Amino acid sequence: MSAAETHITLRSARPADAAAVAEIWRGGWRDGHLGHVPDELVAVRTPESFASRAAQRVGDTVVAVLDDRVAGFVMVVADEVEQVYVAAPCRGTGVAARLLTEAERVVARHGHDRAWLAVATGNARARRFYARQGWTDVGPFDYPAEGPDGPVPVPCHRYARRLGG
Repeated sequence: MSAAETHITLRSARPADAAAVAEIWRGGWRDGHLGHVPDELVAVRTPESFASRAAQRVGDTVVAVLDDRVAGFVMVVADEVEQVYVAAPCRGTGVAARLLTEAERVVARHGHDRAWLAVATGNARARRFYARQGWTDVGPFDYPAEGPDGPVPVPCHRYARRLGG
């Protein structure tokens, strides 16, 4: 464990964390998705949309705190790890790995023996990370992202991991 990892605290998100989560989410989403998702989706992923969604999703969110600041977060619903993002200055510190491990625990607590997540096909950095963490690319599919007029199909790869055994 690196020195930075020893100072990472994980906790359930609080309403006061929503602004930090929204900022990290927007920055990370843009880093991993611009050029890899339909333009109509990019158009609706405004700062306001991230702020609204972060506030609505506090109950599904675990944050990583490093040096008294939110450094990253993960959102889990049922067996899906929906969002994993780390603030750019905190990438490479072990925050993402800790969040992903916590997400696996949350999925298992929900009674599932397998977790899954979607990664935009062109997001090579994220795809390498998940592979290093022991997740398996089980193939391409179109993820139905929430768009302005209903779902927008986003070319993704489904990654999965068997839990607890």
